[in-house]
Amino acid sequence: MADPTTYRPRPGEIPTDPGVYRFRDQHGRVIYVGKAKSLRSRLSSYFQDLAALHPRTRSMVLTGASVEWTVVRNEVEALQLEYSWIKEYDPRFNVKYRDDKSYPYLAVTMGEEFPRAQVLRGAKRPGTRYFGPYTHAWAIRETLDQLLRVFPLRTCSKGVFKRASQVGRPCLLGYIDKCSAPCVGRVDPAEHRAIAEDFCDFMAGNTGRFVRRLEDRMKAASKELDFETAARLRDDIGALQRALERSAVVLSDATDADVFALADDELEVAVQVFHVRGGRVRGQRGWVSEKGAEGMGDIVEHLLQQVYGGEGGEAVPREVLVPLLPANAPEMALWLGGLRGSKVDVRVPQRGDKRALMETVERNAQQSLARHKVTRSGDLTLRSQALQDLQQTLELDDAPLRIESFDISHVQGTDVVGSMVVFEDGLPRKSEYRRFIVRQGTGDDTAAMNEVLTRRFRHLTQAPSPEPEPDGRPGRFAYPPQLVVVDGGLPQVNAAQAALSEVGVTDVAVIGLAKRLEEVWLPGSEFPVVLPRTSEALYLLQRVRDEAHRFANAFHRQRRSRSMTVSRLDGIPGLGPARQQALLAKFGSVKRLREAEPEQLQEVPGIGPALAEAVSRRLRSQDQAPAVNLSTGEVLE
Repeated sequence: MADPTTYRPRPGEIPTDPGVYRFRDQHGRVIYVGKAKSLRSRLSSYFQDLAALHPRTRSMVLTGASVEWTVVRNEVEALQLEYSWIKEYDPRFNVKYRDDKSYPYLAVTMGEEFPRAQVLRGAKRPGTRYFGPYTHAWAIRETLDQLLRVFPLRTCSKGVFKRASQVGRPCLLGYIDKCSAPCVGRVDPAEHRAIAEDFCDFMAGNTGRFVRRLEDRMKAASKELDFETAARLRDDIGALQRALERSAVVLSDATDADVFALADDELEVAVQVFHVRGGRVRGQRGWVSEKGAEGMGDIVEHLLQQVYGGEGGEAVPREVLVPLLPANAPEMALWLGGLRGSKVDVRVPQRGDKRALMETVERNAQQSLARHKVTRSGDLTLRSQALQDLQQTLELDDAPLRIESFDISHVQGTDVVGSMVVFEDGLPRKSEYRRFIVRQGTGDDTAAMNEVLTRRFRHLTQAPSPEPEPDGRPGRFAYPPQLVVVDGGLPQVNAAQAALSEVGVTDVAVIGLAKRLEEVWLPGSEFPVVLPRTSEALYLLQRVRDEAHRFANAFHRQRRSRSMTVSRLDGIPGLGPARQQALLAKFGSVKRLREAEPEQLQEVPGIGPALAEAVSRRLRSQDQAPAVNLSTGEVLE
């Protein structure tokens, strides 16, 4: 059981808008989905005194490990999205539908001779049009009762219809004009099917023409002073408008689209995407990324590339709705169409239900960015706590605001390199990272660590006040650290301390973090310091150590790859790496160097007549050498 206070949202973090929320357990599984008119009020009720909660609610809160939410425009959208998530996740603490009842739909049996409107649950039947879902059956009946004023569609069962046709007398709805009474022949099958098709068109979203038609008839009746008919038509228009409350979460059946929205500030951009398949929101994703100097159009372009172009990219839908078009929108649409195998429309929705859905996604992106900012401020608190814990544990005079970590990487003593990473205020400062090529080239980690630290800290003793760079930035190694972290145990720590003592640095603390048991070693100590596994200080040290390890390994792989490639210019007396680079920069490739005359080579600074002749002679002799199959030793023709 988890303590609810460990994942309780901070005050003011939860919005007051309507929305849907999800509780997850420690394994990330959704255990409860709920909806609320005000997310802040509803979620706050879960984190009150546990004794005041219902036993099942208390069990759910104690089982949960995190809570997240999605903002929608109104309660209707919340109902629809709640349905989608309950069906998708089947949460264990959602008990309302444990009887296997599905959400009810408004269905029209277009496959029958006289189509019927009714409430249906469960598996969908062929020849039937479905609209919904709705949360309660009474909501369907209320909507249907409003629409029958305008679309007098049959709603009776087969038994009632057969009985009415036998006695020649319609039911009550036929008498009050809420049914066209096809049972007694008031309308023929074609006329009744036309009514049913108009009803389906209205429910599918083609509402404008019906409202306009009633308004025209109302105005005409008013001009003819037929105020009773005008009043009835006015009431019909009101009934349609009350039934027009539509959800931006559920679109028309044919909708197959991904809807993207962005919210940004000076530093970061939040992305939200709703995946709509078959007219319903099948999934939602969101993330926050750092924002570079590129514009929003470029961000949209790169976003679509990463979402659809990767090896694990999402399936491309028929429509991709974005807040603004990238500069290469036609090319992007063609590329996506190639991935999908058919045409893909990339556009910005301007009006209607898709624009309303875009606005909903935009609000979620804004809320995501706002939550991320709050989380960042919370991280600042945790970083401050970690630095204070380090200060107390290591008995430092001040909190280690600048931490430098060093690591050595090699393969059996070859291509030995070192790395230095810098964390300031608990965050990496990559502009201060440094790489070292260990000159002694042995496989002794302690000797390599001694060399790297000596070279780094010699700058402090020889140039206590480094001159700034031409662009105004501080010089290299300008700031001394308060703490040095090395990757390893007591031998590495002692070697690091010896290096600092040799160059005269005495006011920098040195520790080592051993990987096996994550122990903290101090110079000359017989026993390590063991930090709690849940300590923020230990988490910070692990991040620093792992970043130094990553940076050293990356540099070592680069050096190893370069050393395995023997240049055709190597071994020429007087032609070092700098002159090789100058020649390649001038001519572009070894092939062009081979074709050049010695006089042309002399145009490169540092290349004299004798060296130019030697380079030309070496390259042309290599060109005349026979090719050899390296695996068999066979000379190739």
